Amino acid sequence: MTASPHATVVQRPALGVLLMAAAVVCYAGIDTVAKWLTQDYAMPQIVWVRYVVHLVLVLLCVGPVMGMRLFRTRQLPLQLLRGLLHVTTLSLAVAGLSFLPIADQIAITYVYPLLVTALAVPILGEKVGTRRWAAVAIGFVGTLVIIRPGSAVFTWAALLPIAMAVAFALYLIATRYLGASDHPMTTLFYMAAVGAVTFAAVAPFFWRPPTGAGFMLMVLMGILGGVSHLLTIFAFRYAEASLLSPLGYTSLIWGTIAGYTVFDHLPDAWTIAGAGVVAASGIYVSYRESRVRPG
Repeated sequence: MTASPHATVVQRPALGVLLMAAAVVCYAGIDTVAKWLTQDYAMPQIVWVRYVVHLVLVLLCVGPVMGMRLFRTRQLPLQLLRGLLHVTTLSLAVAGLSFLPIADQIAITYVYPLLVTALAVPILGEKVGTRRWAAVAIGFVGTLVIIRPGSAVFTWAALLPIAMAVAFALYLIATRYLGASDHPMTTLFYMAAVGAVTFAAVAPFFWRPPTGAGFMLMVLMGILGGVSHLLTIFAFRYAEASLLSPLGYTSLIWGTIAGYTVFDHLPDAWTIAGAGVVAASGIYVSYRESRVRPG
């Protein structure tokens, strides 16, 4: 769900913003389709079809251009680990959507930029200043406002997007490592391949013959997944991360619209307030990282 950070930035910020905005709409579309599918199909089946479609798209669209270069990696173990982290992220996302409204799940999982900042210290050896640590702490408070542990609205399902955010943060850190050595499309291929192979061993035990509409929605989910990744990669080639990263929080808006339109659900005032705190903290962290090191 992110571009390789080593990609050369060409100063076309308006195009980068447009591509990233389109990617965010795709991400919200994935969540909406996934939540709809969880009403009738098990998570392993949904995720497996999504990865297979994604893999086919990469092979058909990128394979003829790159040839064998698509498969060449200098860090195969890390590519496999990154793929498994994405498998974990997507599995938890689909599982969470079977229990939680779309907007609530998105609001909780958007603590992941703060987790990236926190985990980059022990894993990448990066230095984080007091202001960014304060923003991270405030963002976690915002997450607690959303899930409200100890209250009647708290359920164990709220832990799924939190676990997803941790897995996704580790996935992004692995992406940072790979960005220095492997081509973005190679990384995209291994992510899809690991997911398709992993769930090929599991999906048959949960398989339910899909209806025509169900199968088309699974294919659509895979197409949206592949397109969203490509849009994000190219967005980061045209604009700086500090400009693009805050756009991710607009998925809260799209998630709310989709949740109300498709599932007749609106987030409550606590969720909106907590999401605002999380988003503000994440945007501040992104801003500080673009201005100073350490912040």
